[in-house]
Formats: sequence, C-alpha cells, structure tokens
Amino acid sequence: MPKNPDRICLGPKLSLSKTVRCLPLRLDLSEYSREELALILSSKKIYFPTPHYVELFSCLKKEIFPSRESYGLLGDKIKQTLLFKALGLPHPKTRIFYGRVKRERILESFDFPFVAKVPIGVSRGVGTFLIRDERDLDQYLKGTIRCYFQEYIEIDRDIRVVIIGKEVILSYWRVQEGTDFRTNVFQGGRIDFLKVPKEAIRLAKRFCNLSNIDHAGVDIIMSERGPLLLEANIHFGREGFRKRGIDYKEVLKELADSHRI
Repeated sequence: MPKNPDRICLGPKLSLSKTVRCLPLRLDLSEYSREELALILSSKKIYFPTPHYVELFSCLKKEIFPSRESYGLLGDKIKQTLLFKALGLPHPKTRIFYGRVKRERILESFDFPFVAKVPIGVSRGVGTFLIRDERDLDQYLKGTIRCYFQEYIEIDRDIRVVIIGKEVILSYWRVQEGTDFRTNVFQGGRIDFLKVPKEAIRLAKRFCNLSNIDHAGVDIIMSERGPLLLEANIHFGREGFRKRGIDYKEVLKELADSHRI
C-alpha cells in the first residue's frame, strides 16, 4: 500500500506507517522545501502537528491528529477541571484562585492536608505538592498567581488509562513507592497490571468521547465515591508500554493504516 500524500506526519512517530508520509518537524514553514511545503498544504490530514502548528492547520480546515481539543485541553489542569464540572464528571473537590488571594479563602475551602498543583505546562508528577500546614501553603503561594487546590484523598495507587483514537490501548495501576505521596512512575511509582476496574476505564472513555480527546493518558483514582478523574496528558510516559511489551509506534502504525486515527 503506497504512502498517501493526503496524509502527512510531522516528525517520526508514524515512520512505520505504510500509508502516511513523514516529514521533518520544522518550526518555520520557510525551512521546508517547495515540494515538502506543497505536500503539507495540499494534505487533507496532518498527524502530530504539535502545539506550534495546531491552530494554523485548524484554520486551514485540515483534519489533525491528535485533535485540536487534545492539544488545547491537555497540559492545562484548569481547563480540564472546568470541563469536568461542565460535563458533570466525577473528580476530587477542586478550587482555583487567581491573583493575590487571601489565605483565609483557601483555608475556608480546605482542611489540611490538601494538594496544590502548578496548573499549566507540567507533567510527570512535577509541580504537585502536599500542603500539610500553613508553612507549606505560604511556600506554594510564593510561586504562582494561578492557584490550584484539590482535596487530598489518601490512596497508595492511581490508574492510568491510555486512549488513542477511540480505543483503550493500555490500562494499569501506578503504585506509590517509598514515602512520596505521588504515584507517578517518573517520581518512582511502580506499574502494576492487576485487574483495573471497568468503571474507571468507562469513565476515561466517556471523558475522551465527550471532549473529542483522542490521544491521552487519563489518570483516575478509586475512592469511596467511585472513580474520580484527576487529569489527562497528551504527552504520556511509555514505560507502561514497555513493561507490557507493546510498541507505541507499532500501535500508531496499525491505527493509521487501518484509518482508525
């Protein structure tokens, strides 16, 4: 099956595909050759345009993968939380404060301990803090004018569900190791493939379907209230793929060549 010039990938993620042509990712269109630029501008669908080009290609009425919503929502905890609330999807109690907030307003909303996060542009568990007392709170408030607080639910594991296109590719537990309250694998969490509750997987799929997100690692915790959405990331780690013996690029190839993405 020949590579289809109507479908272009920027970068090497679909280099295994038999139907999608890959071009280098260049951050200035003038750096592409005349032939390459013609291919990009004439293509019907562009894969992995990156945040740099997603708005441009959307304005040019091109199909893109991941979706515009995936690029726009993932990586921004504030937008995701607003979406959870708008869609009525279960998530931990969360409050967002802007500007120079009064400590009293925060302490009226939460009892110690609670969780504070840097809401935009971080992943892999970076920028997540357990606020145990007023000293921790003051330290957090020094570093941000967009304050994102969440109730602390005592757990020793959470769930990662990876969705690509409309399909659940992988799901697993991320188990806390040592004394760090975070379960993220990058922060030392351990991957466990023991049975993941079906209701957690259904919640991840529902969130992605309702929001048109098609390339995400969705994080969920199990609580007394059932599964709760934490957040989702477009750039998710590959360690779960490796431990499960799944080749991420091979998955993308199969989905693209069968037109499921």
